[in-house]
Amino acid sequence: MKRSLAIIVSLASGIVLSAAAQTPAAPAAAPAGPAKIAVIAFQSAVAQTNEGQRNFADLQKKFDPRREQLKKLNDEIEALTKQLQAQSATLTPAEQTSKSTIIENDKKKLDRDAQDAQNDFTQEMQDVYNALASKVYDVMQSYAEVHGYTLVLDGSSQQSPVLYVAAGADITKEVIAAYNTKSGVPAPPASSTSGLEAPRPSTSRPAAAH
Repeated sequence: MKRSLAIIVSLASGIVLSAAAQTPAAPAAAPAGPAKIAVIAFQSAVAQTNEGQRNFADLQKKFDPRREQLKKLNDEIEALTKQLQAQSATLTPAEQTSKSTIIENDKKKLDRDAQDAQNDFTQEMQDVYNALASKVYDVMQSYAEVHGYTLVLDGSSQQSPVLYVAAGADITKEVIAAYNTKSGVPAPPASSTSGLEAPRPSTSRPAAAH
């Protein structure tokens, strides 16, 4: 029951993003002159674009019916369990066994359905993220080239070597703004983004489009 309930909560709590492991882009030829380095929280940038907020909110809505089904089954199990406890003194051993079997079978079904829902949600979330991450990467690359950056580091991961970033070197907001302008997707209503969270740190890197 605890595992099933945890999965129900995780499906309802919001988007948790993770990038698929991909090979880094081949380095471009470095221009003459001193190196100019920028840092970006890439996963946060993907999630916080207008398109990202819209797509992830749509995915949440898509899974609302399955969350409701899981919650309904869980409520039924809790009601049957309380009923069995209340009637235990008046039921025959055979009746107690029958009701307990029904409850156990429902618990197994809840666990299976919750795990299936979690797997489907995770896979679709990954697909949504990967498709958008590739496009945001292209914008980030163009932004870096136009502004003369020779190296862009991803500060999203806890294992990132980045320990300090000067305000002017963090290009996360600039890339988000540049992508929003290019995509033309308007900012979603505040209510549709309330369930979104910043991406969980990951060591993955998006690949450059070729």
